[in-house]
Amino acid sequence: MTTTELDSAVNEAAKLELVDPVRLRGLLEEMRGEQGATRLLRFLDREVFRLTDSELERMFLRLVRAAGLPAPQTGVRINGFRVDFFWHELGLVVETDGLRYHRTPAQQARDRRRDQVLTAAGLTTLRFTHSQVRFEAAEVREVLLRVAARLARRAAA
Repeated sequence: MTTTELDSAVNEAAKLELVDPVRLRGLLEEMRGEQGATRLLRFLDREVFRLTDSELERMFLRLVRAAGLPAPQTGVRINGFRVDFFWHELGLVVETDGLRYHRTPAQQARDRRRDQVLTAAGLTTLRFTHSQVRFEAAEVREVLLRVAARLARRAAA
């Protein structure tokens, strides 16, 4: 099994509440040395492992790693909203919008309201579509790097 497949499997199991990665890690610690346990333990301990809800979010995290940015928090609640990705030190929120949850006018209106509330709280919100993440990764990476650099300069001032 590849690392990408392992990442997908652990994320899917956690999303379906079949496994709690923190509890799984504890159990694996007791099994250290047994076949497969060490590899899975190493995987769960990797700094880059983050729980995500979708393949789109996993693609975005690979793009973040390729850009050399620090790993964001995933699935955290901010001002009453669950956000896809959050860099606390930068005040940056990124939402990845697939068609499943962002297709209807009502869903899009909720997205705009979330963006407005987060902006009013002093955060910067970026949204990237599935198409952008999948087919325009270089442009997404460039926007992320430029915004992150601007926010880092602002935080240092």
